[in-house]
Amino acid sequence: MNSVGDTSSSDGRAPDNWPLWQFVTKLGKSSEGGGNQNFTCNFCNVTYKGSYSRVKAHLLKLVGSGIKSCPKITVGKIIEMSKLEGEAIERRECSSKIKMVPLPRSMSSSSQSSFSMSASNPYLFKKDGHEPKKRKGAGDNPIENAFNLQMREELDGEIARMFYSSGLPFNLARNPHYVRAFTLAANSNITGYVPPGYNALRTKLLTKERTNLEGQLVHTKDTWRTKEVSLVCDGWTDPQRRPLINFMAINENGSMFIRAVNCQGEFKDKWFISNLIKEVIIQVGVTNVVQVVTDNAPVCRAAGLLVEEAYPHIFWTPCVVHTLNLALKNICAAKNTEVNEVTYVECHWITQIIATATMIKNFINNHSMRLSMFNEFSKLKLLSIAETRFASSIIMLKRFKKVKQQLQSMVISERWTTYRDDDFAKARLVKDKLLDDIWWDQIDYIIGFSDPIYEMLRVCDKDTPCLHLVFGMWDTMISKVRASIYKHENKRDFEESSFWNVVRKILEDRWNKSNTPLHCLAHSLNPRWVTDPVEWWVNHGSTAPHLQSISVKLFGQVSSSSCCERNWSTYSFIHSTKRNQITPQRAEDLVYVHSNLRLLSRQTPQYKQGDTKMWDVGGDDFETFDDVGILGIASLSIDEPELESDIFVDEVNEEPCGDRDDPSDLVI
Repeated sequence: MNSVGDTSSSDGRAPDNWPLWQFVTKLGKSSEGGGNQNFTCNFCNVTYKGSYSRVKAHLLKLVGSGIKSCPKITVGKIIEMSKLEGEAIERRECSSKIKMVPLPRSMSSSSQSSFSMSASNPYLFKKDGHEPKKRKGAGDNPIENAFNLQMREELDGEIARMFYSSGLPFNLARNPHYVRAFTLAANSNITGYVPPGYNALRTKLLTKERTNLEGQLVHTKDTWRTKEVSLVCDGWTDPQRRPLINFMAINENGSMFIRAVNCQGEFKDKWFISNLIKEVIIQVGVTNVVQVVTDNAPVCRAAGLLVEEAYPHIFWTPCVVHTLNLALKNICAAKNTEVNEVTYVECHWITQIIATATMIKNFINNHSMRLSMFNEFSKLKLLSIAETRFASSIIMLKRFKKVKQQLQSMVISERWTTYRDDDFAKARLVKDKLLDDIWWDQIDYIIGFSDPIYEMLRVCDKDTPCLHLVFGMWDTMISKVRASIYKHENKRDFEESSFWNVVRKILEDRWNKSNTPLHCLAHSLNPRWVTDPVEWWVNHGSTAPHLQSISVKLFGQVSSSSCCERNWSTYSFIHSTKRNQITPQRAEDLVYVHSNLRLLSRQTPQYKQGDTKMWDVGGDDFETFDDVGILGIASLSIDEPELESDIFVDEVNEEPCGDRDDPSDLVI
């Protein structure tokens, strides 16, 4: 292929359909005659005169043509125009010559082997009796040579093959360390560099990175003496069914992962858990801990009381998010027991609505043809939510409401009758329910009165300070729930509502079991409706220095342990200690490095914008076809509503009715 610099028309009169004419404005023939034109560049708005070769030299910044290069042209535009020019030349030559069939090229080694084969047998690649002509490739183009386009393509191919062959998740491409590694290698002249191997990654480099991280975390640890921390711990089970307990230290200056304990084979009673907590308290510093936050399980409560007994200045605080979730479960899934009879009578209709919605969801999702038909009507999925996740039933009903029109269109379509024969009775029930306005009104009612609970759950489910807000938020939430119920029942404030009495008792009982003196003290010290509480106490609390110190510490504490439940596959990403020959100490180092690298990344500006925004939220595993559509809402954070718009871009682009601010859109 001829170079772009040599592709002027041989007679000096370039046809008007040459591609680069579109980037200039023709002003008419030049008085000099020939193929010369007066033209104005559309980028720099400067007028020149000359033939097409000068237009090309100006736009592509080719020297030696007697015309100034355009200063406003970007590199990307040059590459785009260069490709247009090359394609035009190729089309012109192909119209007069028989086109040769080029060999596929993927790597430099294959290119070299192809060249050696053609050199040893010059007749090997002839077609129709013609000699093979030189392939029009990137190597003949000065613009492409300048930007190493061929090498870029080869590198892209090798990186892609690394992903495909190892089964790496595509979300890895958003990891800032992945981007930084290849950028550093490409911009540095490290001749003969070989990436670290199997042994180096699991031994000396791992040890070195832990040492490096501990140095970076010194600043975070230094704040523990003055602002103190909340020690947050939560138990969970990884994909290998190993029971784990995570420990993190959190204050307003950031989070730090302390350790993850594998409790396999241990009897997890109050003594075992309290001893683990005490070990971590000593590691963090006895005088540096304000509270220990766990979930609301009875064994955790008992362990927390043992910790309070050992360290009277440290409070045990139950997780507010777990408390709210338990309240929702008491309302939405009331048990039919003698003690719970009144609650069951008032709330059983909610359980029936949720059961019907679950049946409809399963009826559609568990049949490939019905699911395919639903996908034709709706770009949003019908979510399946694990029962252990926060607000699972409410999130499912929110999605039903969002796809109401699509569901109704599906069941009244002619195709619905085709795929109902295997279970005619259930198909009829599904259709009747989806077209029943009363059923949809009940869903709206459930979503309406539970929304204040759901919103408070979202606010508390994060690792930012909100301990001082919990007391006030709980009162406000209860008032909003009451207002929603009374509005639906058309009751006045002084009238009784049996349903509200049941809901109020559930919410108040949960609060009475979970509130602590720490909540009350933080609420009392909070100068609400005035200004930022920390700023107020710094400016006006000098007359009460001890109270000022306590206030500043409390306003920097969290109220939830769910930040320990991030979808980071903390232990499962190690795969297998046997497979990778990882000792227990190396496994602990790996988890420490893995978690704290991510926590530090969350404190950078790049985490909140750009291509690496929220890069760690998408998870570490390849999505399989098992449990398709399962929503692991609590494995992430319910306070991360931007996940769908940032990670699942393709799905959002197809969802004109989607609400990006609704966490129920999170599809994992």
